[in-house]
Amino acid sequence: MKFSQKYLVPALLASSLVFANSAAATVVLVKTSLGNFEVDLFDKTTPVTVTNFLTYVNAGSYNNTVFHRSVTNFVVQGGGFTYSGNNASPFSAVTQRAAISNEPKLSNVRGTIAMAKISGDPNSATNQWFVNLTDNSSNLDLQNGGFTVFGQISAQGMEIIDNIAKLPTNLSPAFPGVPLRNYTTADSQASKVVTASNIVFIENISVINNDANSSSTLNPKVNTLINQQPATESSGGSMGFATLLLSLLVWRRRLSA
Repeated sequence: MKFSQKYLVPALLASSLVFANSAAATVVLVKTSLGNFEVDLFDKTTPVTVTNFLTYVNAGSYNNTVFHRSVTNFVVQGGGFTYSGNNASPFSAVTQRAAISNEPKLSNVRGTIAMAKISGDPNSATNQWFVNLTDNSSNLDLQNGGFTVFGQISAQGMEIIDNIAKLPTNLSPAFPGVPLRNYTTADSQASKVVTASNIVFIENISVINNDANSSSTLNPKVNTLINQQPATESSGGSMGFATLLLSLLVWRRRLSA
């Protein structure tokens, strides 16, 4: 059976539109209690990871979550917890979807956003993500199968991230590694209770642009280390990402005690 040009052309146009939509490069706006920043997602390069991230975004899973980890000259991490308001057990875990396949194609340089995962399991990323504060490629591009970079933050946006990274951590025993605003050493010495006003919230993440050409001006660095011998696990990388899980267990024990 032959298809006439009358029917073939519309079919070709329809197929091209489907392809264009599936390859769209998405930009999201992250609103925080310290200011907003945009992330340009690499839909074409890391499609599984971007789809997973946007599933959480569209479900509102990141609304009113917190930045729960900050390590100087390393990363700022979020996406995993909400604030409960109870200092005995301050964080509640965000419901996780199934873990996704690792896509370590791009390099963990400053200004990139990547997925956190469990130590020793490359394909364990779910909802937690981190922003690289510096060039972590020599460590994170190799470790644990390589950490999947799936987006890039603008220079203006990194000013917000840097401000979060400058906040003190470890001032309160109940909030190990958590960046705290409006909370000083004097507050800590006086055993002042941490409240919501001290937490850095991710108020909302929303899609603001799904133009297929939105990332055309970006030039992400390719992960060229991933095919080399895996790096030894270190406290700065995936082992560090497991720290919050251990802390959460401690909080739970405190709650049940």
